Amino acid sequence: MESLGEKLKTAREGKEISFDQAGKDTKISVRYLEALEAEDFSGFPGETYVIGFLRNYGAYLDLDVRELLSLYRALLQLEQPMPVEQLLKQPSPVPRIILKAVLVILAVAVVSGGLYLFITRPKNPQTVVQVSRTAAVHTMSGDSFERHFFTGDSVLISSGQDQFRLELQNIGETVTILTPGGTVTLDLGQEIDIDLGNTGDGFADLRISALDFDKNNADMGVRLRLESIEAYSVVPAGTDQLETVSVTSQSASTVIISSPNAYPFTLQSFFQGYCMFRWEILMERDRRERNERYFQRSDELNIQAQNGIRIWTSNAQAAKFQVIGGGRTYPVEIGGAGEVVVADIRWVRDEENRYRLILARLETGS
Repeated sequence: MESLGEKLKTAREGKEISFDQAGKDTKISVRYLEALEAEDFSGFPGETYVIGFLRNYGAYLDLDVRELLSLYRALLQLEQPMPVEQLLKQPSPVPRIILKAVLVILAVAVVSGGLYLFITRPKNPQTVVQVSRTAAVHTMSGDSFERHFFTGDSVLISSGQDQFRLELQNIGETVTILTPGGTVTLDLGQEIDIDLGNTGDGFADLRISALDFDKNNADMGVRLRLESIEAYSVVPAGTDQLETVSVTSQSASTVIISSPNAYPFTLQSFFQGYCMFRWEILMERDRRERNERYFQRSDELNIQAQNGIRIWTSNAQAAKFQVIGGGRTYPVEIGGAGEVVVADIRWVRDEENRYRLILARLETGS
């Protein structure tokens, strides 16, 4: 029978997934994933984290989570304390006179040492001055930035012609970061999207992830990742629907709806074949979890969102997609047969303060 670590390792290697890829997908630090497969739980902040990470990692690898938890509990039961009989063993016979002599010698040594230190101590001891650490100031260049931060460290972020500063204020049960919009807190493995405030559109510009830290241990610092959320430039008002727009990356993008206001919409999917489909609601804190299912012919899926949806499909033509918003229905084409596609369907605002619901291809493969 496979052990817990072997079962996790076999499933991951069977899917040809590296630790780095698994960490990116599950938002769990690589060192914790490696520890789970090595059955080494000594480095986890607590058993709650072991169970939580094991649940998420097992589900990610399509394993039976209940079986994994049973194997984990079986491992804990193997760590039995020393038998009572051994604790009650009689000590090896040592003459009492020798034991008393040793104790007397130790007592004399302690007294003599204390007396010597008292006599030879300096009359005017110098005050020991602790050198405090100088807070570091980092600069984010490019679309992503990952670094180890300590309390007081900050990072400068350029957005357009403006520059913003984020500062790590505290490491306790959670991590506290001061941003232009106020303080935000992150738990271990959590990520949060923030609006830097340079556009005033209410949309997030930056994603912050707390990758790794020891709770209530500020000396160890925290590993943070900062990622810019892709900005879009939409063509002026008056153009036809589905016209191509430019994106900061070189991904293709199309306009689905043009409106003076952003409003909730529904993405309908009608599956015509077997495929893996994932989706994630964007910029809604209470609906940030990733959903994933296998779909087959005749299955249907409706996803409602206020700001946007990120989708991933293993076969772009396994389903027909349409967007319902403002009382109308709009067909959406995301890719070709057998094509792996990652795309956002989200609201953006152009220079004329009009809102556009766009389809933005983020990543493609065959």
